Amino acid sequence: MSSLSPSASPELATRRQRPAAWADPLFHGLSLAAAGFFLVLALGFLFELVAGSRLAIQTFGLGFLWSAAWNPVTQDYGALSSIMGTLVTTFLALFLAIPLALVIALFLVELAPPALARPVGAAIDLLAAVPSIIYGMWGLFVFAPFMAEHVQPFLADTLGFLPLFQGPPMGIGVLTAGIILALMILPFITAVMRDVFSIVPAVVKEAGFGMGSTVWEVSRQITVRYGMRGMVGACLLGLGRAIGETMAVTFVTGNDHRISASLFAAGNSIASTLANEFGEAYEPLYLSALIELGLVLFALTFAIQALSQLWIRRLERRSGGGL
Repeated sequence: MSSLSPSASPELATRRQRPAAWADPLFHGLSLAAAGFFLVLALGFLFELVAGSRLAIQTFGLGFLWSAAWNPVTQDYGALSSIMGTLVTTFLALFLAIPLALVIALFLVELAPPALARPVGAAIDLLAAVPSIIYGMWGLFVFAPFMAEHVQPFLADTLGFLPLFQGPPMGIGVLTAGIILALMILPFITAVMRDVFSIVPAVVKEAGFGMGSTVWEVSRQITVRYGMRGMVGACLLGLGRAIGETMAVTFVTGNDHRISASLFAAGNSIASTLANEFGEAYEPLYLSALIELGLVLFALTFAIQALSQLWIRRLERRSGGGL
């Protein structure tokens, strides 16, 4: 039986410990291909949307964006009512969900005992997994009647002098859609914020308590500031879920192309319009107008994400890169 010479053993051991020369280039190539795949996919979506909406772009031009008309009989289409409905319901959802998510996340991390934090955290994760159509059905059959019988009459009696709270209490409408969206995105934002706050170094918070700070001061000055970038990411996650939501909004928004100053009135969104009318679009111009609505939603989402990233970078520069 042959054996290795003593002089060859160190060389063989070194060769075994040294990584292969092709490993790093292969890993770099695979990583680059995986990242480039999403860029190619996004460009493919953009190309198909532009190609499909070419007829509507040639017919209506930029006026499609600020026209409130939507009449398949006269072949007159505009995106303004859908854009307004999308923005209003998304803003309402974020306006209601972000403060609640922040408070819940801080409570679970800073105040709640583990025996309470664990089951509540598990319930939040379970709510995040509920399909959107369940929220829509619950909103239509349970929440909309409650809004019509109790919430909307109360708002009309107390704040009826404002145009936002005028009109008949129908239950369905922009306000109901915004609240349903807020309930949908609340678990997502809360779960991310909770995870962000939980990784704040304990020594940093202990230093704050050692200087005599209260729980509120430590939460506001240390936990929230340390996790600011993660909080913005959580809000962007909720924004992405809300702005493109289809079924839940379709159930409770009323699906009306008219623009109204009242939150009680029926409205629509880009996603709900596509879901409701795409199967009926037999005319080429009708189909092209719907595809252009999808292009508008694509551009709107991209613009919001770009502005959000610029805001994050501005926060990083202000804090010296500590976010």
